[in-house]
Amino acid sequence: MARETWLVFSRALMLSLRNPAWMIIGLMQPVLYLFFFGPLLEQMTEHTPGFPPGTSWQILTPALIAQLALFGAAFVGFGLLAELRLGVIERLQVTPVSRTALLLGRVLRDAVHLLTQSVLILILAFTVFDLRASFGAVVLTLTMVFLLGIALASCSYALALTLRSEEAFPAVLNTVLLPIMLLSGIMIPITRGLAPDWLYAISRWNPFTHVIDAERASFRSEFTTDALLTGWLVLLVLAGLGVLWGVRTFRRESA
Repeated sequence: MARETWLVFSRALMLSLRNPAWMIIGLMQPVLYLFFFGPLLEQMTEHTPGFPPGTSWQILTPALIAQLALFGAAFVGFGLLAELRLGVIERLQVTPVSRTALLLGRVLRDAVHLLTQSVLILILAFTVFDLRASFGAVVLTLTMVFLLGIALASCSYALALTLRSEEAFPAVLNTVLLPIMLLSGIMIPITRGLAPDWLYAISRWNPFTHVIDAERASFRSEFTTDALLTGWLVLLVLAGLGVLWGVRTFRRESA
C-alpha cells in the first residue's frame, strides 16, 4: 500500500505543479490579513484587557495558518468532483490499487501544499513583521498544520463523494465552515476577558478552538500547558476520524 500511495501522491503532485496558480491564490488572503489586520491587532493587544499573553504576531500568525488549512484543505474536494465528472475516478477504481492509497495519496499531496504555504507565511511574518518564535515552536506548529490538512482534506473528499454535486458541495462547506471559523477565535481570541460567558462556553465545544490555542501556546514556547496537550489530542482524533471517513467512502464507492 505504501508504494501505491506514493504513486497516487506523485501523480497528484505532478498535476498540481503543472498549475501552481491555486497555491499562489490561496496565499493572498492570509497575506492581506498580515498587512492590513495585523497592525490593528497590534494596537488592540496593547490597549485591550483580556487578550492572551504574547505579541500580536504570535496570536495572529498561527491562527492565519489554521485558517489557511480551514479554507484550503476543506475545498480540495472540488478537484475530486471534476475527476468524477471526467470519469477518472471510475478508471482508477477498476485498477488493483488500494482504496486507502487512492485517498492517502491525494491527502498527502494536499498536506504538502498546505505545509509549503504555511512556511511561506512564516517566512513573511519573520522577515517583514515582528514575529518571534523558537525553532521548536515552528516545527511543532507545522506538524500540527500537516495533521490538520490531512484531517480536513480527508473530510473534504468524503463529503465530495457523498454529495457528488458541484452545486451542493460549496453550499454545505460554507454553512459548516463559517460558524467554525467565527467560534474558533482565529481573528480575535475568544477568552473570558473578551467574550461573554455564553460565547466562550460555545467556543469550547469547537475542536478547532483547541487546535488554535495549542498553536498559539507553542509560539509562546509554553510546551507544558494544558492547551497544548488538549489541542494535540483533539487534532489526533480529528485526523483519525477524517481518514477513517474518507477510506470508508472510497471503499463504498468501489463496492
